[in-house]
Amino acid sequence: MNDVNEAGGTHHGTQAGHGHDPGRHAHGTGTQHGGHGGHGGHGTRDVDWATEAERLAEAADRDAEWLARAARELLPAGARLAVDLGCGGGGMAVALAQQGPAGLSVAGLDGEPAVLAAARRRAERIGGAAARVRFAVARLEDGGEALRAVAGGAPDLLWVAGAVHHVPDQQRAVDGLAAALAPGGVLALAEGGLRVRHLPWDVGVGAPGLEDRLDAAQMRWFGRMRASLPGVAAMPYGWPEALRRAGLGEVATRTFLVEHEVRPGGPAMASLLASLGHRVARTAEEGLLSEEDREAFRRLLDEGDPAWLGRRTDLGHVEARSVYTGRRPA
Repeated sequence: MNDVNEAGGTHHGTQAGHGHDPGRHAHGTGTQHGGHGGHGGHGTRDVDWATEAERLAEAADRDAEWLARAARELLPAGARLAVDLGCGGGGMAVALAQQGPAGLSVAGLDGEPAVLAAARRRAERIGGAAARVRFAVARLEDGGEALRAVAGGAPDLLWVAGAVHHVPDQQRAVDGLAAALAPGGVLALAEGGLRVRHLPWDVGVGAPGLEDRLDAAQMRWFGRMRASLPGVAAMPYGWPEALRRAGLGEVATRTFLVEHEVRPGGPAMASLLASLGHRVARTAEEGLLSEEDREAFRRLLDEGDPAWLGRRTDLGHVEARSVYTGRRPA
């Protein structure tokens, strides 16, 4: 599920795209739901889940195209059960149901009932294969046995997006997910890529390179977040190595280009503005943005200011989302 703390880009791509990218904590364009996988990660307190649940369902609609591509590529031949853990708006769960064979059972699992309710409404609205997705409450930290019980068996494909980086011991979490797989099953972690680009290098307000400096501030924020987790354990290597250490083979990385038009008055513009607003507020609150950059963003996000981004026609949404996969030995 997506991290409710933001609503824009969402990548984790340091270490050449194989590590943690604080910029992708900016979720909202995607259905990744790192703060809501029910794992008790940061950012889940004082959240209006009724509002966030609908936002996540809208994000799932926007991400439908790339999720369909990912589902087609990732589903193992002969798969009988696919699970979207931390499903958010149900984007991947629906994509798996639509792209998989008629006999495929699909479970969308999340720790927040309000989020599940919105995902279920979206699936019912779409109809067809989407209507056969079964949604249920489950959390990343519940462990493999509980996951299998809720999902209805050991999954042949287990999709986990934007969640593991919130867990204090990420390797232990990956180990548990790998153990939950059916023999020959595939674990897919959507935890990497290249950070989203929205703005021109020079937006005419403040010094050029404003978005780059916001990314740098968010990297520092992400480091502080990780360091603050109780019992945090270092993972000084990337996700492919984590999958190997969990005993999985055939480890691979697939990267998907995600590109949206951003037009004044459209939903992509609303998402962009919400994302930037939250990212700026969060980094500025911790003193991670300069006064000059804070003032520039204040103007760009103020509808009453002539520099307001919402009127511009030169904004975009371009990012690369990486999915790390490994297969449990048969």
